[in-house]
Order: sequence, then C-alpha cells, then structure tokens
Amino acid sequence: MIDTRLLKENPEMIRNALEKRGLKFDLDGLLDLDAKRRNGITRIQELKEERNTTSEQVGEYKRIGKDTGELMEKAKAISRQIKNMEEQQKALELEFTECIQWIPNIPHESVPVGKTASDNVFVRGLKAPPDRSFHTMPHWEIGEALDILDLKRAAKVAGSRFHVLKGTGAQLERALINFFLDLHTKEHGYTEILPPVLNNRASLFGTGQLPKLEEDMYKCHDDLYLCPTAEVPLTNLHQDEIIPEKHLPIQYVAYTPCFRREAGSYGKDVRGIKRVHQFNKVELVKYTTPDQGHQTFEDLLRDVEKTVQLLEFPYRIMLLCTGDMTFASAKTYDIEIYSHGVKEWLEVSSVSIYHRYQARRANVRFRSVSGKVDHVFTMNGSALALPRVVIAILENYQTEDGRIKIPDVLRPYMNNKTYLE
Repeated sequence: MIDTRLLKENPEMIRNALEKRGLKFDLDGLLDLDAKRRNGITRIQELKEERNTTSEQVGEYKRIGKDTGELMEKAKAISRQIKNMEEQQKALELEFTECIQWIPNIPHESVPVGKTASDNVFVRGLKAPPDRSFHTMPHWEIGEALDILDLKRAAKVAGSRFHVLKGTGAQLERALINFFLDLHTKEHGYTEILPPVLNNRASLFGTGQLPKLEEDMYKCHDDLYLCPTAEVPLTNLHQDEIIPEKHLPIQYVAYTPCFRREAGSYGKDVRGIKRVHQFNKVELVKYTTPDQGHQTFEDLLRDVEKTVQLLEFPYRIMLLCTGDMTFASAKTYDIEIYSHGVKEWLEVSSVSIYHRYQARRANVRFRSVSGKVDHVFTMNGSALALPRVVIAILENYQTEDGRIKIPDVLRPYMNNKTYLE
C-alpha cells in the first residue's frame, strides 16, 4: 500500500505514477475523501478535549458546591456528538481503505515508461535467438513421442490446461525442484520453508493479489485460496511483527505447487504446457532494510540468474516498463529463456522489489539499532517456475536424432542418466 502521507504532502507523485502506468483512477475523489477523513479525526479529538474540560469543570463545581446540571447536560451532548461522529468516521475509514487499496505501487525512477512488453528494456544476455541447424520438435510432440508427457489423460482427470508427466518426465521435474532448492540453500544461504498451500484473505491482501487478482485465483471454503505463488506465504510469515535489524536481511526459499485460473486468457498458448492452471515453482523471498533494498534486489537477481546459467540455457534479462509491471511491484526484471521448439522467449522468472508496499499491507516492520521502527523492503523472484523449464529442456536439449540430453547439473538427481528414456 502506498504511504497515505503522500495524499496530503505529494499527491502529484501519485498522479504521475498512475499516468506512467497508464491507469485511470479517481485520485481527486480519494483526495477529497482523505480530507474528510482527516478533518473528522481532528474534530473528534477536539470534541474529546472539550468533553474532558467540561468533566473537569463538573468536578470543580461539585467540590465548591455549585450546581452542575447545565455542565452535565453539556457533557452528555458532547458525548452523543462524539458517538455519532465516530460512527460516521468508521464508515469514512472503511471507504478510504477500500479505495486506497486500488492504487498501485509507485514505480522506481529507474523503470522505463511504457505501455506493453514491446517497451521493456534489454539488460543483458542474448540479444538474438541462437541458431540451430536442425528442426526442433515442440515439447508436446517430443514429450508424447517419448511417453513422458500426457495431455489427453490429464484432461480426463481435470480438464484443459492440466498435464501429466510420466516416468523420466516426472523424474526430471522432481530433479529440477531438488536442484533449485539445493542451489539456493547450500550456495546462496536461503532458509528452506515448506509453507501451507492454502492462504487466507489477509495474506493475499498483504502481497497485493487481493483484491486486484481475485478472478485469477481458486477460492475454497472458509475464505481460503489455493496458493498462486509461494511469495504469498513467505512474505506473510512475519505479518504483524517487528523484526530486529540484526536479523536482516532474511531470505527464504520454498517449493510449492501453484494454482492460477488464468481468467481472461483463454485462447492464448493453448498447445502444450506453457500456460497451465497448476504448476510447480521454487520461489525466493527477501526482507531487508530500505537502505540495503536495491543492492539486495540486485543480489536476488544474480541468485536467480545463476540458476539458468548452470542449466546452460540461452537467456536474456529484461527490465519491465511501467505498463507491464504487476500492480504491487516498484521494479521488475524478467528472465527469459529461448526455446527452439516453440521459437519464442519464455519467461521463467519475474524478480520484483516492492519497497514498503507489501510490508505496509502485511504490517511487517523492523526496529533499527537506534530504536526507530520502519517497514521493511520486500522482494521476490521465481527460481525457477516450472513447467517452462521442462519445455526449455525438451526443446533446447533435443538432439537431431530425437533424444533429450539431460543437463549436466541434473544428472546426479537422475541416477546419472545421460538421456531421457
């Protein structure tokens, strides 16, 4: 959530951020509502002070034996006025909260202004797709030919946009998950978490998925939602806590299955397993101080980048423009792998920093060594998201004779096999 002080002190910063994102929002209406809310708070405080003064006068009158009837009636009238105003104020605060939660995060000054993915900026990696001298079968063809991918039977069980991995295909996905977890815990120093995959409304509000993305999620009973990403439970582990500065930065890694309805995306990427309703993902989340925020963010990006480097994928890193970022992000890098079968760049990780936006919503704070309390900076990155990594292996490690070579770093997790059989 944005800093509410900006509404009074610098509303043009918010207006400018909305324009950069290309979003329409009744900011003037919110400013009027905020003014009413602030005036209400001030007026209630004034009335309480007046009531206290009147009560003191009543006590003084009683002490000297003077009639208190008129003062008592005045005190009662003030109390009734306070009660009425507090009820009005409660309604104002609710309306204000419901309104301000729809304001997105303010983009960092380094984020390019743009409308779509075509306005994103190349950072590093490959500028052009690598050449290949032979025809590459798309993953849905080679996967079915090797009997490691079954889309038809998955549709029997759950419907469209689900998939079944079989035999060494299932082993490959398990190997990838274990490789990712080992890399980030043993080499990068993350603490592994195995979180719930059912998340409550407060947690999804904390990370910014609610209310904006409610239609994209699977809602269950008891106001719980299937986890759309491990970012949600990991960011909310310290909800309503004050963390001592000496414990920062905190860095967590978690594997979870993830669930997304992809509402409104039907008709896009219908072949294969590029866009599915259930997928596995390893997620990285960091908490840190504002002073260390962007340096820690670049460290997080390098941790994710190391993953694609070790898998020896052709990749590039793109800095997203204002119009292509998520609602809660202040800055986002996408890591994309080129896959020869589908002949396109596949996003396998979004690495985002949120500044204090999520921390305000989830109420995650830290106490500095000087004793000052402030909200932490949060950030996260997929490291990595499956099944697009599986797609990249089936297509990029495909040989001319139709076999799939197993990446070197995965062989210890697959009984030292050389090829998928």
